[in-house]
Amino acid sequence: MAHIQKRLRGGKARWVLRYTDPAGKERSKSFRRKVDANRYRQSVESAIATGSYVDPNRGKLATDVWAQTWLDGKTNLTPKSRQRYQEALDKHVKTRWKGVPLDRVTHADVQKWLAELGQGRAAGTVRKHANIMRQIMGLAVKDGRLVRNPAEGLDLPKPSKTRKRYLTHRQVQDLADAVGDQWSLIVRFLAYTGLRWGESAALRVGNLDLLHKRAIIERSVTPVKGVMVFGDTKGHRFREVPVPPFLAAELETLISQDKGPDDLLFTGPRGAVLRSQTFQRAALDKASKELSPAHRADPPEGCRCFRCHPLTPHELRHTAASLAIAAGADVKVVQQMLGHKSATMTLDLYGHLFPDRLSTVADAMAAARAVALGDV
Repeated sequence: MAHIQKRLRGGKARWVLRYTDPAGKERSKSFRRKVDANRYRQSVESAIATGSYVDPNRGKLATDVWAQTWLDGKTNLTPKSRQRYQEALDKHVKTRWKGVPLDRVTHADVQKWLAELGQGRAAGTVRKHANIMRQIMGLAVKDGRLVRNPAEGLDLPKPSKTRKRYLTHRQVQDLADAVGDQWSLIVRFLAYTGLRWGESAALRVGNLDLLHKRAIIERSVTPVKGVMVFGDTKGHRFREVPVPPFLAAELETLISQDKGPDDLLFTGPRGAVLRSQTFQRAALDKASKELSPAHRADPPEGCRCFRCHPLTPHELRHTAASLAIAAGADVKVVQQMLGHKSATMTLDLYGHLFPDRLSTVADAMAAARAVALGDV
């Protein structure tokens, strides 16, 4: 049990609280007023009784040091994600919270920091750093360094939504023609399979099952500090995606050109791993202009044409989703095809593309009722 003792120092009274923490270590804390000592004693006794006691010394660790400990302990990151987290820590988190003890970080301080960070930056950037800070401080709570997480319940800017662009079958073919023979198959492959760029660049001949019109997605490749690093897919699991017959025939021709099972399916001009920047500059930037006529004068404000905003490889992934939905694929099929973590994520991104079938459902229910009641 905690107890309070009165001590005289220089003719002035001090009230010393002594107690034993859950680890059996004796602790003391001095107060100028007895009422403050009593208040702290009650909080300590309550925390010990409920199991929420936190060693005061454990919260003295610098936040920037703890932030690196948090990142070093994460085991579910791809090399590219780890690099991005490290850049965020080095550029913003460590700079702001360098030397600040964990127990001195307040909710108001974090909110103010995010407000300053948001000046001139996208809402997504602010939300990303808020999530990082929430995880850092959340680990401190789990590790017994803080009582509560000061980065919970923050006011965050709403993410801005940019209207996605989807190509039609004709536009996909026009784009494939415009990029030339060297890149045309890659354009069609991305637009009809929905692979992420890193997944397509890491795809090997042995991952194709053309007999059953399938591609098995097992790995991904991404540049980390200029070096192409192979690793797991974004979802950390393999999946199968459908390969339309016309693509299967073209792929059969491609792999018959002295390619073994372990060879990369698509390679750069010199046989190395194909980089998205190379594909963007050599193919998409030039071909995008051919898909959109030149403006007679300055482009209108907010113009989203291909000339003003060249297509990106990721937009071919969006196109694959839209073409699959238009062909009748349900949400679970699209989820598997794109490798989304959940059907909810798929609906959040592409739910507006699924047809409104309310009238069809109403007619089907009416027909079922008629059969059940013997009207038919």
